[in-house]
Amino acid sequence: MKTKIKNGLAIFALAALTINSTYAASQIGTWSVFWTSSFDSAVTWDDAMPWIATGSVSGIVITANVLPTLNMVISTGAINLGTLNASTYSTWSLDIEVGTNASNWVTVSATSNAGWLNSATNWSTINNTSTDWIAESYIFSSALNAASDSSVTWFSQTANLSTEINDTITAHTLYNTNKPESSSWVNDVTFSVSAKIDEQTPAGTDYQDTVTLTVVWNF
Repeated sequence: MKTKIKNGLAIFALAALTINSTYAASQIGTWSVFWTSSFDSAVTWDDAMPWIATGSVSGIVITANVLPTLNMVISTGAINLGTLNASTYSTWSLDIEVGTNASNWVTVSATSNAGWLNSATNWSTINNTSTDWIAESYIFSSALNAASDSSVTWFSQTANLSTEINDTITAHTLYNTNKPESSSWVNDVTFSVSAKIDEQTPAGTDYQDTVTLTVVWNF
């Protein structure tokens, strides 16, 4: 009789041990989360008090935009060459500042809208061709005005134009870069215009040309 009771108690103790072991840290399943994503690692319980459940979801996508920017500041809207003469060049200029986050290149060019300095009153032109029987000189040029205002590695800039102007088609490159640069309000390039006449150039007070400055950038 006593032996039977002892065996029964042993069986009960073994059953209790088996039941308790199911409450150790274990997987209890996976769960759906908002936008129908699911946990990549199963949710598990830590049986230490207080109970903590852990699980993870990967692949949360983070996106952002950076808008393209371009700023160009021109120091003046007019270039006055004053009174031209046959012995020396008359030269005047304006400054250009460029700031952009264009990652590939920026080009600033100048195009003559007349192809020469033209007088409407005496129908005379000033450039280095002899279509009007007189060859003078009318030049566009450019030069870097300051040290680089870009902090981007391998940034480079050029401005080395010097050419006679004879047409209204050619866009003459004043300045180009290969990477972004800041708007530091330090002028990047100087655009200069020069002219020299011949002793036979007809007198006139209205010799004029207009110039279109064009900036093109590649992001």
